[in-house]
Amino acid sequence: MYGAVDLGAVQAASKQRQERQARAAQTGDGAPAPAGAPAGGPFVVDVTDQTFNTEVVERSQAVPVLVDFWAEWCGPCKQLGPILEKLAEEAAGRWVLAKVDIDANPQLGAYMQQMGVRGIPFVAAVVQGQLLPFLNGAAPEAQVRQAIDQLFEALVKEGLIPEIPAGEAPASDLPSADTTYDAAEDALRAGDLDAARAAFQDILARDPRDDEARRGIALVDLSGRVQELDAQRALQDAEAKPGDAQAQIDAADVEMVSGQVEAAFARLVSAVRRTAGDDRDAVRKHLLTLFEVLPQDDPRVAKGRRSLQSALF
Repeated sequence: MYGAVDLGAVQAASKQRQERQARAAQTGDGAPAPAGAPAGGPFVVDVTDQTFNTEVVERSQAVPVLVDFWAEWCGPCKQLGPILEKLAEEAAGRWVLAKVDIDANPQLGAYMQQMGVRGIPFVAAVVQGQLLPFLNGAAPEAQVRQAIDQLFEALVKEGLIPEIPAGEAPASDLPSADTTYDAAEDALRAGDLDAARAAFQDILARDPRDDEARRGIALVDLSGRVQELDAQRALQDAEAKPGDAQAQIDAADVEMVSGQVEAAFARLVSAVRRTAGDDRDAVRKHLLTLFEVLPQDDPRVAKGRRSLQSALF
């Protein structure tokens, strides 16, 4: 995960907030929202020092709660927060999002620091009264969605939550998953990328948690990019232009479709180290899309993520 913000500024920001609230109390203006006020829907709630036990700990006995620790001054928090809120609404009660402003709730902010968390945004999962560190830093929606899916798969496997039944639509009303997968794979073999993408998207429409379909779309996108390249020329250009971000991206795509997965990942990690600004961001984002082509439990993905994190920080 990337985008963590150092908590060294928390103390100063908290003091400023307290001073603003004190002035507001004297003038009667700008009063803070009441404790527990909804943050954006029935499955998203603001939590305070006073309501944490009820809204999070007790609630977690019935349904998992993801706790988003954030602050107004934290830029990455403003990127991650809306993603979490969107996914909470999509989950429709499978889990609840609790948002904690650490400036306004110093006890919870101090507790977070006691856990060894050094930056925000930070997300914890609370299940049956137990808190589990979950996400540290901001990330793209696809990566957050994938992490949440993996979390719930693990919780089901451990017997901490029941398995969610398949969609409510009768099976007879929908084509079977096997049939749709066959259509997608046949389209890929025939080079009909549009048909393949449509088939994988059809699967995702029925089950947004289908990681195999998500990987299929990532593979379709990769195949489409490589179709536009001269593979040998792309590798030659990358060799001749080590500082050219696009040349490294193109070469990594060629290596990926050739089965040289680790070489593709290593190429882009090296490019992240060599580049800066927009070029570096483009390389980083492209590497994340290549991770999506493989199962997230693939050891090459785990190694690639660690290498990327090391290169970024």
